[in-house]
Amino acid sequence: MVSRTEATFFPPIPEAQRWLQGVTFPADRPLINLSQAAPADPPPPAMRAAMAQMMEEASSHSYGPVLGLPGLRAALAVEWSGHYGGTVDPAQVAITAGCNQAFAAVIAATCNEGDEVILPVPWYFNHKMWLDMSGVRAVPLPCGPDLLPDPLAARALITPRTRAIAMVTPNNPCGVEYPAEVVEGFFDLCQDAGIRLIVDETYRDFDSRSGAPHGLLTRDNWDDTLIQLYSFSKVYRLTGHRVGAIIGAAPLLHQIEKFQDTVAICAPSLGQRAAQWGLEHLSQWRSEQRDEILDRRAAIQEHFGPLEAKGWTLLGCGAYFAYVEHPFAEGSAQLAPRLVRDAGVLILPATMFTPEGDTSGDRQFRVAFANSDRAGIAEFARRLAQVEGPLAASQGAE
Repeated sequence: MVSRTEATFFPPIPEAQRWLQGVTFPADRPLINLSQAAPADPPPPAMRAAMAQMMEEASSHSYGPVLGLPGLRAALAVEWSGHYGGTVDPAQVAITAGCNQAFAAVIAATCNEGDEVILPVPWYFNHKMWLDMSGVRAVPLPCGPDLLPDPLAARALITPRTRAIAMVTPNNPCGVEYPAEVVEGFFDLCQDAGIRLIVDETYRDFDSRSGAPHGLLTRDNWDDTLIQLYSFSKVYRLTGHRVGAIIGAAPLLHQIEKFQDTVAICAPSLGQRAAQWGLEHLSQWRSEQRDEILDRRAAIQEHFGPLEAKGWTLLGCGAYFAYVEHPFAEGSAQLAPRLVRDAGVLILPATMFTPEGDTSGDRQFRVAFANSDRAGIAEFARRLAQVEGPLAASQGAE
């Protein structure tokens, strides 16, 4: 008998790391690793100094309340209310051990085995993996050429077993920022259908738009339908401290408390205290980090011309990611290890973000550029433009 865990795929990042084994990269041509969307740098010096002081306090090493430290829940409620122009109460905020656990907790509290959750494709692979391991069917919602999901197309996929639609904006893997009207269209659909809308906003702090990306928190009784997920890992570089959040109805969070107490008891106390300190002291620094990421996004767009001339297409670009289509006859899963050997470039094939049999996965890649810089992005584009191989039939016909 195969367990549900055995039945799902292996995590893509460790799988991609195996392609590096046995490959030597010369000193004048080091590996360009654009595979993982996690900050490589530690938290800023001021935060590290504050954390050093926190380390001397006993409470930083103890269990805390299951749904999170009251100070962090209150601080995030204030920040969330201000950013979205709505009203969020601390009782509508739960703190989790990272945003992946936030998603897992929400699914555990809203779904039974055999239920369904609609995921726009390309999807975030860990969302699909958790649904597999939970016995919940992931229902693919293909996106159009603009990589935006369509509420009307989603409506046709809703069945009596549908419990939620889950989306990520700005999107992982595509980088696309979902327009307010798209997100609000999905909210209306979910409200009408009596299901939940789960919006993972891990990369919210790097959205190119100023102000609120949508107006859902200004709706009456928004928490009957909407569940938002968030991560402190990216903006404060707290990846190893595992601090995420759920914003949703207090009765739902009360049920999630069962999950939290069973799986982690609570999110790490030191990380929670650091996240609260960041909310209260690092607003200017957060703004500067956003500007840096937006500049790297601009560098991707500026340096894509030579790639475009070679048949590559930039499909989406934003937050930490670019989503690109390659011109070769070779499938992306076969091409990706060759890019390591021939170009010294590590990026993830879209087969890791699409259902089995979805041909778009063979044509596309995710590029996680947040840890690079302008010079690195320029070199990345130069190396890709030098890659040769038989072209796909559509490219060869041009």
